[in-house]
Amino acid sequence: MSTRPARTRVALALTALLGSAALATLPATTASAAGEKVAVQYRTSASGATADQSEPWFKVRNTGSTTVQLSQVKIRYYFKADAANATYRFACSWAVRGCAGITGTFGTLAHPTATADRYLEIGFTSAAGTLAPGADTGDMQLRFYQSNWQTLRQSDDYSFSGTQTAYADWTKVTAQVAGSTVWGTAPEGNDPTDPTDPTDPTDPPGGGQTLFDDFSYTTHTDPALSAHGWSVRSNSGGPGVPGATWDPSKVTFVNQSGNTVMNMETSTAGTGASTRHTEVLTQATKFKNGTYAARVKFSDAPKSGPDGDHIVQTFFTINDLKAPMADDYAEYDFEYLPNGGWGEPANILYTTSWETYNPDPWQAVNQHSESRTSFAGWHDLVVTIDNNAITYYVDGQHFGTHDAAYLPERPMSINFNQWLIDLNGQTSTTPRAYDQQVDYVLHVKDQVLTPAQVSAKISALRSAGTSFVDEVPAS
Repeated sequence: MSTRPARTRVALALTALLGSAALATLPATTASAAGEKVAVQYRTSASGATADQSEPWFKVRNTGSTTVQLSQVKIRYYFKADAANATYRFACSWAVRGCAGITGTFGTLAHPTATADRYLEIGFTSAAGTLAPGADTGDMQLRFYQSNWQTLRQSDDYSFSGTQTAYADWTKVTAQVAGSTVWGTAPEGNDPTDPTDPTDPTDPPGGGQTLFDDFSYTTHTDPALSAHGWSVRSNSGGPGVPGATWDPSKVTFVNQSGNTVMNMETSTAGTGASTRHTEVLTQATKFKNGTYAARVKFSDAPKSGPDGDHIVQTFFTINDLKAPMADDYAEYDFEYLPNGGWGEPANILYTTSWETYNPDPWQAVNQHSESRTSFAGWHDLVVTIDNNAITYYVDGQHFGTHDAAYLPERPMSINFNQWLIDLNGQTSTTPRAYDQQVDYVLHVKDQVLTPAQVSAKISALRSAGTSFVDEVPAS
């Protein structure tokens, strides 16, 4: 668990229990799995009947005749929860192909047995690459543990073997390729492709109601903007520089090569009174699990005036904090700091899932992922939330997965804002202004889409001439 320096606007999501069925994941468009086969080898480096954490290590080998896309492979390791309300966290310690290409989520079996009522599902992002016939992934040193770090019992887990301390084929884990089970035997009645399995990737997905907006408006006073459920902020308050104004007039809509995008300008002349922040948010707080996506243009330099301000450019979801350390607060952020801030000396992109906080005295709990490099330019941002995890993607690449302890308990709004943390980065009184732009926003209720599926959905909506739709019911 990580914490970031204090800031005026923070947000969090309190613990939600594992043990409910995972949301439907849309099946990827793939070729037939005929000829695509894999074998899974297993060993453990924590061989005791009990342990602080379970350490199932794997290798996946292509035993078929065609190249396998690892992004289409899922492995399930089955175990018995240590308590009905136990929650677990996944980690990758090391992998030949890199931990960034490996995901881990937890699910609950439809038909519990004496040795299994949960499973850990290992997946791969596109960054993991492919397996040629006869090739294997190499070592994947994985682990999971109880969220409260209580000792867990492994000796009654279906997939565990304390004597398996060297890699060998292991059929007590299952493997799927493109939704078809090609390896292993699940606990009785729990084959991954059983139609009763709520996380079966071949089951018809539930939910699917869509919000889409490509921001084809004229001005911030365009009646359609409000009619479509958006609010352009004008009220005072945080986050950011004390005394700053949230200025609706600085939200404009500009044409770029025949496409209208929303432009949010933030400006200052080095004082609170001269600082203008911008924010656009949904009027409704009705969004919870599913997929969120936006195409956003970040900027490293001001469009005018001297550079160096501690500016924050964002896409996020949020609900209200009812009380300090409230147990039902939620926020999931993409935050780009082109000039650093919060103790960072230079550009950094954060994705952050917050659990709870107290503003005074400051106390906060969160989990975040970060990348210290320039993200100037257009980027496709995707975050998915199901009953097991929060997963962030940037430009189709996995950016970070955060644990079930940070899942939302109440619906949220969808927001974009650009604001200054403080005036310490640039002390000049020369006026300067920064732009953040937004091409579109998408939310699909209760469905986890891959970044490729998001792109396909956006293309389909635009090809149909749809500039706005909101099917998401009020919460």
